Amino acid sequence: MSCNGKVSQEAKIDTAEQASNSSRRPSEAEREWEEKVLKQALKSAPERLPGFSTTSGVPIERLYTPGDLADFDCERDLGDPGEFPYTRGIHPQMYRARLWTMRQFSGFGTPEDTNRRLHFLLDQGQTGLSIAFDLPTLMGYDSDHPFAEGEVGRCGVAVSSLADMETLLRGLPLERVTTSMTINSPAAMVWAMYLVAAEKSGADWKKISGTIQNDILKEYIAQKEFIFPPAPSMRLVVDSIVFAARETPRWNPISISGYHIREAGSTAIQELAFTLRDGIEYVEWVLRSGLGVDEFAPRLSFFFNSHNDLFEEVAKFRAARKVWAKVMRERFGARDPRSWRCRFHTQTAGCSLTAQQPYNNVIRTTIQALAGVLGGTQSLHTNSLDEAWALPTEQAATLALRTQQVLAHESGVADAVDPLAGSYFIEALTLRTERECYGYFDRIDSFGGMVAAIEKGFPQREIHDAAYAYQKAVERKEKFVVGVNEYVAEEERPIDLLIIDAGAAREQCRKLDALRKSRNNGRVQSSLDALSKAAGTTRNLMPDLLECVRAYATVGEMCDALRRVFGTYEEPAVA
Repeated sequence: MSCNGKVSQEAKIDTAEQASNSSRRPSEAEREWEEKVLKQALKSAPERLPGFSTTSGVPIERLYTPGDLADFDCERDLGDPGEFPYTRGIHPQMYRARLWTMRQFSGFGTPEDTNRRLHFLLDQGQTGLSIAFDLPTLMGYDSDHPFAEGEVGRCGVAVSSLADMETLLRGLPLERVTTSMTINSPAAMVWAMYLVAAEKSGADWKKISGTIQNDILKEYIAQKEFIFPPAPSMRLVVDSIVFAARETPRWNPISISGYHIREAGSTAIQELAFTLRDGIEYVEWVLRSGLGVDEFAPRLSFFFNSHNDLFEEVAKFRAARKVWAKVMRERFGARDPRSWRCRFHTQTAGCSLTAQQPYNNVIRTTIQALAGVLGGTQSLHTNSLDEAWALPTEQAATLALRTQQVLAHESGVADAVDPLAGSYFIEALTLRTERECYGYFDRIDSFGGMVAAIEKGFPQREIHDAAYAYQKAVERKEKFVVGVNEYVAEEERPIDLLIIDAGAAREQCRKLDALRKSRNNGRVQSSLDALSKAAGTTRNLMPDLLECVRAYATVGEMCDALRRVFGTYEEPAVA
C-alpha cells in the first residue's frame, strides 16, 4: 500500500464482503500462512476465546492485511494532518506544537468550595477549567426549592444566581484560561451569568474563551435532564449560537456531546453516529434562523467518551473528523476549512469505573486517556479513581491530572502525528466505523431528523438494546471486568472519600434568602416579565436573559418564567 495510490489489485476484496467482514477472502500469501503455520499452532495452542470482539461487539479478525482495505485511497481516506478530511488530525503538527488542554472536571458544595478547588488545580498545572453543576441547577431549580432537598452541592457546585457565579469565578484569569461548563437545559441562563460576571471583573467578551455544553438533544436521548419540550429547547440553543457568533467570537456556544450517550450504554458507533447527527440537527436549525453556515460552524465543538477498547476508540475519533468534514463540506456547502474541522474534548469513561478494587481505575483511565491522545483530541479530562464512590478528593484529582502529564511528557505518544496511521487494523476499523455511522444517518433522516427520531424513541431504543447486550455479555463472562466478574477479592472500603455534608445546602439557602432581601425586586420582576413576553415571540432571548441576570434573578426564577410559556416535557414510554 502506498500513500500515493490505492492498494494493489490483488489485495482488493468485494466491498460488500468487507462491510460484513463475514466473507473475507484471504490473499494467497495469507492462505499459505494459515495452512503452513497457523493450523499447526492452533493444534498446540488453541485460542483462548471462540471469537473476539471490541467492547461494542464489533468482530475482530485474527489478522489484518491489505485485503481488509478494499479501495482504500490514502489521499481520499487518510490525507495529511491539518488537511481535509482531517482523519490524521485538524492541525499539521498536532501535539508537537501544542499539547491538548488538560481540563479536570470539578464542582462540589458551595461556590466557595469549588473556587478553591479550581485555584488548586491551576496551581497543579491544569491548563483549562471545567465546571460541574449540581442536580438542582441542572434541572433549573434554586438551592432552596423543595425539589432540591438532599441534592444541593452533591454532584457539582450549587449556582443559583449571579452572586454565586461571581464567587465561583473569583480571582480566576478569565481572559487567559478557557472555561468549560457542563450545563444543558438552563445553559443559556448560566452562560449569561458567566458573561456578566466576566464583564463585572473587567474581562472583554471578545477575549474570553471556553465552552458551554448546551446540548439538549443528548438529554432527551440519554441523560434525561431536560426541562422544556424539544422545540423551545432547541430555540434556546439556537439563540445561544447566534448570540455567540456576534458577541463572543472565541467562545464555543455548544459542545455536542456523545459522552452521556456512551455512559447510557451505547456502542462506540452509536455514540459517534448519534452525536454527529445531533450536530447536523443543530446546523439545520441555526441555518433556518438566517445565519450563514460559515458564520457559526467554526465554533461548534464536540465531546466524546473514551472507553477501554484502545483501538476501537482511536478509530472512532479518526472517523469522527472524517465524517464531520464531509458532512460540513458536502451536505451544508461550508467553504471555510475551519467549518470542516471536528474539534473535540474527551473524557475517560465514568461508566467503566468500578467500586470494587478502585485502584484498577487508574489503569483503565490511563488506557482511555492514551486512546484520546492517539485519536487526536484537543482537550482531555481524566476521571479520578474514586468516582465510582463519590466526587474526587484533592489527592485523587491530582493523580488523574498527573496521568495526563506523564502521557504528555514521558510516554512519547505526543511526538508523532497520528502514529497509528497505516495500520491495517486501525484503517479497517476506521473505515467500518465511518460506514456504519452513515448507515445511522440514513435511518435518522428517514424519520425526518433527530428531533423526530427522538420523539419516536429510536435512539433511546438502540441504546437500551446495546446496554442490555453488554450487560448480558458481562454476566455470561463473555466480557471480563477485572475485580467485578473475574479476579474478585473481598475488601473493605479501600479509599478516603470526599463527603458533602448538609452544611453546603444550609449555606446556599441562607445566601439566597439574603440576596432576595437585598436586590431590587421590582427590577427583577420587570426583567422576568420581559423574558416571558419575549419567549412568546421569535426574537433572540439572550439579551433578555442578560438583563435578568444583571438584576440578580435566579436560575429557578428565569426557568419558571420560561416554563409558563414553553411548558415542561415528559418523555413518552419507549416500547
